[in-house]
Amino acid sequence: MAHFDYGYFQSNKKKIVSKKNKILSSRRTVINRIIACRFDQEYYDGDRINGYGGFKYDGRWKIFLKKIIKKYNLNKKSKVLDLGAKKGFFIHDLKELIPGIKVFGIEDHEYAIKHSIPSVKDKIKLVNSYCDIRYKKKYFDFVHAHNSIYRYSFRDLINIIQIISYISKKSHITIPAYTTDNEKLKFYNWNLHGGIVLKKEEWKKMFKFINYKGDYYFSGSKSFGL
Repeated sequence: MAHFDYGYFQSNKKKIVSKKNKILSSRRTVINRIIACRFDQEYYDGDRINGYGGFKYDGRWKIFLKKIIKKYNLNKKSKVLDLGAKKGFFIHDLKELIPGIKVFGIEDHEYAIKHSIPSVKDKIKLVNSYCDIRYKKKYFDFVHAHNSIYRYSFRDLINIIQIISYISKKSHITIPAYTTDNEKLKFYNWNLHGGIVLKKEEWKKMFKFINYKGDYYFSGSKSFGL
């Protein structure tokens, strides 16, 4: 188990993004959170205050996937699962970088799948909950979960991490963490889904207790420029 930063949040360190996120933190209300939790058009492609404000493909994963491919020794014989695949950008770019690789996605809401990239739409499976994932032990060479599991209840989150451990040979999860109470407050004010945000040391204690041996990255208020 190791902290591995493949650089996804580097683009979020730009001053213009930081300023916009700080403004959103001050404007978002409980109504925006209700709308966001529908995970429909308003969340993905509606007003930014309710979600992404237009979740469009820009090829950014190709930059970070080079590090991931090298770190986890991925090749055309590998099987990879993206947990929280959304519109399939990660698995689309991975397929282009490694032709022939077996890629799969999991989502727990329909809108993103219906509006996913056509080339990978049939690779994304809909489930009611990530707790419902069923694959054989060590079925995947690599499981990737980028900021997709923390919005579950604490009990379900633990279950999902254990499932990831069971079905993967190697894995990487991104979860929100904080060091100070101010960092925690900033993240909750900006975040639309609530969910589990722990201190970094608490995450590490959890990983050890439930025997999660995969890699991880701590996102949070600094990652999003708050």
